[in-house]
Amino acid sequence: MGDNVVQKILREHLVEGELVPGGEIGILIDQTLTQDATGTMAYLQFEAMGIPRVRTELSVSYVDHNTLQTGFENSDDHRYLQTMNANYGIHYSRAGNGICHQVHLERFGRPGATLLGSDSHTPTGGGIGMIAIGAGGLDVAVAMGGGPFFLACPRVVNVRLCGKLRPWVSAKDIILHVLSILTTRGNVGTMIEYTGPGVRTLSVPERATITNMGAELGVTTSVFPSDELTRAFLRAQGREAVWRELLPDPDAAYDRTIEIDLADLRPMIARPHSPDNIEKVSALKGIKIDQVAIGSCTNSSYRDLSVVGAVLRGRKVHPDVSLAIAPGSRQVFEMIARDGSLADMIAAGARIMESACGFCIGAGQAPRTEGVSLRTNNRNFEARSGTASAQVYLVSPETAALSALAGELVDPLDMGPDDYPVVVQPGSFIIDDSMIIPPSDGATPIFRGPNIGDPPYTEPLADSLKGIIQLKVGDKITTDHIMPAGSRLIYRSNIPKYAEYVFENVDPAFSSRAREAKARGLFTTVVGGHSYGQGSSREHAAICPMHLGVRIVMAKSFERIHAANLVNFGILPLVFADESDYELIEEGQDFEAVDLRSRVAGGKGIRVRVGSRELDFELQATPRQREILLEGGLLNYTRSRMR
Repeated sequence: MGDNVVQKILREHLVEGELVPGGEIGILIDQTLTQDATGTMAYLQFEAMGIPRVRTELSVSYVDHNTLQTGFENSDDHRYLQTMNANYGIHYSRAGNGICHQVHLERFGRPGATLLGSDSHTPTGGGIGMIAIGAGGLDVAVAMGGGPFFLACPRVVNVRLCGKLRPWVSAKDIILHVLSILTTRGNVGTMIEYTGPGVRTLSVPERATITNMGAELGVTTSVFPSDELTRAFLRAQGREAVWRELLPDPDAAYDRTIEIDLADLRPMIARPHSPDNIEKVSALKGIKIDQVAIGSCTNSSYRDLSVVGAVLRGRKVHPDVSLAIAPGSRQVFEMIARDGSLADMIAAGARIMESACGFCIGAGQAPRTEGVSLRTNNRNFEARSGTASAQVYLVSPETAALSALAGELVDPLDMGPDDYPVVVQPGSFIIDDSMIIPPSDGATPIFRGPNIGDPPYTEPLADSLKGIIQLKVGDKITTDHIMPAGSRLIYRSNIPKYAEYVFENVDPAFSSRAREAKARGLFTTVVGGHSYGQGSSREHAAICPMHLGVRIVMAKSFERIHAANLVNFGILPLVFADESDYELIEEGQDFEAVDLRSRVAGGKGIRVRVGSRELDFELQATPRQREILLEGGLLNYTRSRMR
């Protein structure tokens, strides 16, 4: 039996374990990326390891999240990144050069390589035939030091594409359709591989849109084959030399196959407040809208914005609509400026944003109170936009642009197929890497502003923990619920300050209650439902609760990255042995867990007294993760092993 693409790449990089689904494996990481919202902490942790220089093939530090310089914090952090990167062998992509995933696809990604990034949408690289995985910053720091990345050997789901998309239906509609099938829950430990004749109808930017939003499925990553279309894209980027053909063997096997006829797809929309709350646009057309935002790492390629420019050409944005457009990279920005698309957007009344994450993370362009916002980004979690009462819908660039003109949700299929703008992949892109600063050979003084603290440490796991159930929440609690982004991200390097905002949009008093308990020598526990911790790889959703004295989180199920981050910072992610026990727990109850060290070390279940009841939990952790927990986190565990 032959190998699929996932197996081929994993086999080439395997350093620990066996390729048996479910078992833990360790793989060598070729490339890493960070972005500034997570990068400062990742690099503080890398410094703490005492390793003089990165040991990867390539590591790149991007500034794309917190680019607004409304105070000293962002500027200081960017200067820290630039000077630290220069010393440790890391390339630095300056603010304004573009969104990490778009730029990495353009300038650094290579088929068959492994990429680990401190951003959950790192799987974008799968569009070019990489195994690209999002992880917490500490995991990335370990990989930069040459350590393997550990993960569950995945089940591989084959999404077989047939046919060809009709005009006005795009790659965004494909991934929204996949989300309608697989949802955001239950896909931990899975990778998706796209195959079939329909793959040959999709350009690399279109493939990258699909793999990007695989993060919303909760899968480890998604990957396309590397074929002649991949080669053409790399040739246009001046990087054909890194191309290699990477196809599944004819007899490759998969754990599950999903067949999709592209010709049958219609424009799709994700309703508030989840990316898997899917409906056909036709079912909702006519909804009055207030705002349209086009961009993000999902839909800001030259292909996407060329289509948008053509739709807007010679027309005007509806007077009741605010239209914001953010090119994904400086390369895209310059290309739409030269071909006239940018002028068409400006003439139509669009507001042109910086090549940055911006509105996708709530950093600007917050909708009005109870406003309706159509966006091409990847997440529509409640309050993520910056306006708690807003209704955010996710759509394709085609749907977004047409709706901005009409002032209401438009079904693109109501347009004539002959009106659809056809965009041809350029034979060559504009190449200018002057805003990517290579590392220096000599010593550079590292700048540290007052907002930059020390990397957080945890004490080794205590044998007993006693404290209070400070918060009980339901299903699909995202990392944005736990640790708000947007304007709060300026405190990303100052854990004591950032921790003031833990669960701010869920329970504003949570942080103060946890601090008070900690001052009394008591620990804090949070109780959740299914899919606890979905969303961002931002490890602050574990670090800041840890700072407040959280050592246990109880939930019905956890999402992959957040569960790993909890372990990395010495927090026990406990899964109810009996889900019905969730109903027995109330906020304010006391808890006590004893014999923890022997139970964690011995691979046993964990028993916790909550109020007057004894409840049983599973610690779904590998032997390696149990050692990490015993030592109080990955940083402690790693420092003694990587010098």
